[in-house]
Amino acid sequence: MIKKFCAEFIGTGVLVLLACGTATVLNCSPEHPGAYILTALAFGLVIVAMAYSIGNVSGCHINPAVSIGVLLSGGMTVSEFFVYIIAQFLGASAGAAVLGLMVGFNTSLGCNAWYHGSWKRSLLIEAILTFVFVLAILGVTSKKKFENIVGMVIGMTLTLVHIFGIYFTGTSVNPARSFGPALMKAFAGDATALSQYWVFLVAPLVGGALAALVFRFLIKSKEAE
Repeated sequence: MIKKFCAEFIGTGVLVLLACGTATVLNCSPEHPGAYILTALAFGLVIVAMAYSIGNVSGCHINPAVSIGVLLSGGMTVSEFFVYIIAQFLGASAGAAVLGLMVGFNTSLGCNAWYHGSWKRSLLIEAILTFVFVLAILGVTSKKKFENIVGMVIGMTLTLVHIFGIYFTGTSVNPARSFGPALMKAFAGDATALSQYWVFLVAPLVGGALAALVFRFLIKSKEAE
């Protein structure tokens, strides 16, 4: 379990450092199309890199929404779930701290924000995007024949949801990824992101849980045929 904790800690830290870091240094926004696409690719490529490096150790969840999806689909125990969650939040915080030391805590650090100040729209958007992402993960990891392409499929799916979602909220689909940068900004005196963080905690967990329930329904329906 210690190895799994370390793997999730490292993986989530790398995700925040490199992917949120890309968004920060390139000033990602719809007004900068190149930076927009590169940021989406950065998130996907980090997942690919981590999937093929720590995947055999922990499964490379590096995302509480993925972990709750795996838990509810029967892929892990409750005790494992909490170990993963702690590792992910600590890893994200460490990654954001390193990023802040590198580029300055007065930068965006890749923080998420509500779409046009609306928590309702943001909640809906993030829940839907997370649902799509986690459903793809559960599907591609459910068959042995897909094991050689798991990392690529998950990485491309994360890229896809970022291409669509960055415009709205900056795309979270990951409570830990959003928490680290928001926490570091709060330490630096800007608590705006942290005050909006609850949406990026609740929506991905709801989306991940719904994905697990739908996946279990689809699998049972298929087995009953």
